[in-house]
Amino acid sequence: MEQENDHAIVVKGLHKSYGDWPVLWDMDLTVDLGEFLVIFGANGVGKTTLLKVLSTQARPDGGEVWVGGVDRRRNPADVRRRVGVVAHRGFLYGDMTCEENLHFYGRMYGLREAQSRVDKVLRLVGLEGRRQHKVRTLSHGMEKRLSIARAILHEPRILLMDEPEAGLDQGALEMLGDLLKGWKAEGRTVIMTTHNLEQGLAWGDRVAILSNGKMAFEESRRSLDVAGFRGTYRQYGSRGSSQGLGAA
Repeated sequence: MEQENDHAIVVKGLHKSYGDWPVLWDMDLTVDLGEFLVIFGANGVGKTTLLKVLSTQARPDGGEVWVGGVDRRRNPADVRRRVGVVAHRGFLYGDMTCEENLHFYGRMYGLREAQSRVDKVLRLVGLEGRRQHKVRTLSHGMEKRLSIARAILHEPRILLMDEPEAGLDQGALEMLGDLLKGWKAEGRTVIMTTHNLEQGLAWGDRVAILSNGKMAFEESRRSLDVAGFRGTYRQYGSRGSSQGLGAA
C-alpha cells in the first residue's frame, strides 16, 4: 500500500523508547520530495534513532511512518530499496576490497549494469585508485567516502545521512557538497543530521532542531543566518533529552 502525495517522509505521532527510556514521543515530521532537511540537536536527543526508524533499522513503538510513499511497518523491504543510508557504522566488510563491497551491495539490490554503477560511484567519491584496496587498510576518511558510495549505489530517491561530514578532510567535504548538490538537482530528498551549524545551513533547504522527543523548531533556510541561528540553537538544541539520555 502506497501513499499518494508530494511527501518523501511522513511521520505522525512517532514513539520510540529503549527499555524505560523514551527517546522520541508524539513526534510529527513531513519532508517534501526533493527537499534537503538538516536536523540539529544535542547528543542524546534521538537524531540517530530517528534515522534508524526511517531506514527500518529500528522499530517504532507507536505512530505512523511513511517513507517514499510506503508504510515502513507493512513494507520494510520496499522502504529499504527507496533509501540510502550513511551512518556512523560503514556497513562495510574489512577483508573485501572497495570494489568487492560495492558489488556485494549491488547484488543485494539486484542492480543491472552493476559494474558501470560501481565505476561511477567510485569516481564520484574519489576512490577510483583505491578500488582494489581492502577496506581494513583505508583511513577513516576513505572508509567514509566508501560508505557514501555504498549509500548512493542503487540511486535511491531518499538519502539519510547521520553526521556524514565527520572524519572528512576539506577536499572530501567539497566532494560531498558537490555530490549532494547534484543529488538534489535530480529531485532527490536528503535528510542529514549534524552538529556543524555552518555546514548544515550551507547545504540545507530547511532546518529543524530535535529536542525533548520532538521537533522543537523548524524553519526555511532562506529566513536564517548563522549568527541568528546560533542563538536559536542555544535556546532549543542545547536541551538534551532528560528522559532519553544515551540515544544519539
